[in-house]
Amino acid sequence: MSEAAGNFDFMELGQAIMDARERRRITREELAEELGISARHLQAVEKEGQNPSFPLFIQLVTMFHISVDQYIHPDLPTGKTTLRRQLDALFDTFDDSELTIIAGTAQGICKAKEQPED
Repeated sequence: MSEAAGNFDFMELGQAIMDARERRRITREELAEELGISARHLQAVEKEGQNPSFPLFIQLVTMFHISVDQYIHPDLPTGKTTLRRQLDALFDTFDDSELTIIAGTAQGICKAKEQPED
């Protein structure tokens, strides 16, 4: 392992994992059971910056569609953020009529942003 990898701060990535888990309304205990780890270990990864094992790391970022580039290379421009990847995954679950509603909402937000404030 390189010195840079050994000194990597997992705090922000752990927070992203916790945020994604909470958005899906999965408890720490439920996820820990699914992953075969203790809830205390998951808490240490999410809130204390503990480095997860590589297999656990891969499971978590894949499960929650987390883009790690923004955490590993914060100074480099990235393609899609974690939130955009998570939205893409959600969009894949919608049919065309549901996507039409979402598109209309997004267009409404864009139009509202264009309006001059009084």
